[in-house]
Amino acid sequence: QVQLVESGGGLVQAGDSLRLSCAASGQPFSNYAMGWFRQAPGKERELVAAISWSGSSTSYGDFVKGRFTISRDNGKNTVYLQMNSLKPDDTAVYYCAASDKYSLVVRTTLYDYWGQGTQVTVSS
Repeated sequence: QVQLVESGGGLVQAGDSLRLSCAASGQPFSNYAMGWFRQAPGKERELVAAISWSGSSTSYGDFVKGRFTISRDNGKNTVYLQMNSLKPDDTAVYYCAASDKYSLVVRTTLYDYWGQGTQVTVSS
């Protein structure tokens, strides 16, 4: 079992930046591939970014287009999502997730543990 707690969401204007954090507790953090997902009202949950156990590999949703960066600090049991050049379309609840199935996981269904989510709202 691993517990995940997100923080860092909020209300910002278009073009601003935010950094989300996800603190993990429970099993050794470095055993888990980590991901950030988002879900807007009326839409399916989608991958924002994923990072491998060691942090050496990453994957991003097509819509990111170089604006976001995922990173992790295994010593602090924390994964981050740096979001720059935010757009109103980025408005959603952002979730952190953990998977022990593969070193890098991009499919929503392969994640076993989820945080409660943090709201990101981008005004125009």
